Amino acid sequence: MADHSLLPALGVSASALDAQSHRMRVIAANVANAQTTRDANGNVYRRRDVVFASELDRNIGTRRRDISGLRGVRVARTVEDNTPLKRVYRPGHPDADPDGYLTLPNVNPMEEMVDLMVANRSYEANVAAIKTTRMIAQKAMEIGK
Repeated sequence: MADHSLLPALGVSASALDAQSHRMRVIAANVANAQTTRDANGNVYRRRDVVFASELDRNIGTRRRDISGLRGVRVARTVEDNTPLKRVYRPGHPDADPDGYLTLPNVNPMEEMVDLMVANRSYEANVAAIKTTRMIAQKAMEIGK
């Protein structure tokens, strides 16, 4: 018998809210550290990105036919972006090398803002999905009276 509960839909949207919230925190850290030339360990900050994994991805290629138990998306890991760091000539800067070059993070604030808008829109879409699911559940209860 098929499960006609709306709880799985809420679970999928809730997992997406958690994932996008984590992504927005990582983006905020990237923007905050866009000019960080040295952390506590003496390293230049590297941009970080979030890698998502879905429950569906784990089941692709299997013979599983029932997808009703799948629960959405999760943060698989946060990774450092290995694109080259920026080098600029700033001989007076305390973190400049002996030749006067300063190494800056590989963070592009404009790209981060675009990523933040995408994450925010995804978050808003999942909030709307939760509201719609709640409305459907309320209507179903009214019909069942």
